Amino acid sequence: MSRETSMLKLNGLELEVQRRGSGSPLLILTNEEELELDSPLLDRLADKHELIIPSAPGFGHSERPEWISNPDDIAYIYMDLLDHLGIRTISVIGFSLGGWIALEMATKSHTLFSKILLVDPYGVKTGGVTDRDFQDIWTLHPNKVAALKWHDQSKGKRDYASMSDDQLSIVARNIESFARFCWEPYLHNPKLRKRLNRIHAPTLIVWGENDGIATPAYGKSLAALIKGSRFETIASAGHFPHLEQPDHFLALANSFIG
Repeated sequence: MSRETSMLKLNGLELEVQRRGSGSPLLILTNEEELELDSPLLDRLADKHELIIPSAPGFGHSERPEWISNPDDIAYIYMDLLDHLGIRTISVIGFSLGGWIALEMATKSHTLFSKILLVDPYGVKTGGVTDRDFQDIWTLHPNKVAALKWHDQSKGKRDYASMSDDQLSIVARNIESFARFCWEPYLHNPKLRKRLNRIHAPTLIVWGENDGIATPAYGKSLAALIKGSRFETIASAGHFPHLEQPDHFLALANSFIG
């Protein structure tokens, strides 16, 4: 399987972009920890597709200029990326933060995405002013956050002792950038809810049945705001169902995207 990583200059910043596999192009927008990059999941998707996997500004080795302050800004960078690659229409899979960015992109162009698959995304406040749509992952104890994220916490453990200095630096950068872009407003864009009517591409929203960060009830309320979208849950899985139950997720993804 072919795999290459390059640094592309886009609108004055350097963006790290990985490409894997061959076939019809598929945009992969990773979660805030970029956990998908080390998972066999992407290699299995790359059996049928050429995956385009950017690291958002401030994540991986991508630059983080001061003018980028939220996922809405990142959406424009990714649209510049697709323009640079000569891609006018593409299917997308967005995981967690990546799903939020995919929603931002989809509201800006009716024709950009042919199909949209979102996995436990943030980005939209569906409840009232005093309702908590997302757990406060930055003030809770890390053990509590892990219990909310994972049905099987052993699958979320990372061997930091075996990581190189560069790998550890990326872990720290990802956490810092996630907090910078998503702390205020907390894990959502107040304007995005009113823009969801602009999404016309077939949309599948997949949710971990045991997600304690953003519950399936939140996922259903989000799906209700996107006309014609379909909602599916995956049992025995938390906020990253594609990593806890990859076979179930791939069956849904292959059936939906093709």
